[in-house]
Amino acid sequence: MAKKKGTLGTHDGRFHADEVTAAALLLEFGQIKREGIFRTRDPKVLDECEYVCDVGGIYDPEQKLFDHHQVNYTGPLSSAGMILLFLKERGLIAVDLYQLLYNELVQGVDAYDNGKELLGPNVTTFSHVISNFNTIIYDSSEEEEKRAFSDALSFAEGHIHRLVERFLYVQSCRETVKTAMKEGKTVLLFDRSIPWMDAFFELGGEKHPAIFVVMPAGKHWKLRGIPPSSNERMKVRHPLPIEWAGLLEDDIKKKTGIPGAIFCHKGRFISVWETREDALKALQQVLKES
Repeated sequence: MAKKKGTLGTHDGRFHADEVTAAALLLEFGQIKREGIFRTRDPKVLDECEYVCDVGGIYDPEQKLFDHHQVNYTGPLSSAGMILLFLKERGLIAVDLYQLLYNELVQGVDAYDNGKELLGPNVTTFSHVISNFNTIIYDSSEEEEKRAFSDALSFAEGHIHRLVERFLYVQSCRETVKTAMKEGKTVLLFDRSIPWMDAFFELGGEKHPAIFVVMPAGKHWKLRGIPPSSNERMKVRHPLPIEWAGLLEDDIKKKTGIPGAIFCHKGRFISVWETREDALKALQQVLKES
């Protein structure tokens, strides 16, 4: 039977995060059209769909069939993970984007749908949020359920789109970070505010001598300590002076002797200054004292 291009079939009734996420991924990467989503268990309708997710009892990426409920499938994926893997293996998304989406979203959706809670009680996950879009009344009309699914899909699609856009932005800043690292100094100096940390550690930051970052922060400038590694982001290689901890405005101006001093966090990992020159003066004080 001829398949209708750009269509997706998934089950009707109450929906779950896995098929909502699967549909949102296919929408985000241009594989289906929103008006081409059919919620049904009618095999005749499903047979005409290009993609079938979370229904049908078959996992066969070659035929674009993505169900995980059958006894002969024992893997860890739900329909969300199956679709994400398909997108990577078809070359529709880069490996590093696949890894980000898996780590940030899909891994948790898969685990939850397969009965493996990653977090304890009193924690709301993405899967919980999607589930809450279902109609409150169980015997709601088909139209009400369709509207609820559409709302959940819009939410998931927006979340995935922002994850992708943020990833692309971070990647676009990678060259700026690489250039700053080449200088091999104890400070990374940026003339604009950028996401630097992920790129820094991906480029070998653990072995880099830099201990501080200086960059704009809104209308001001910040002097921030660099963590020892990507896995220890709440720590810094060199804390700011203990005498600065928690000081702001007049108190930190008096303590540092820098008129443009604004604030130093009590955790001693970041401080804020009026100008670039103020932040660099503060840096020199720190380096001189150490």
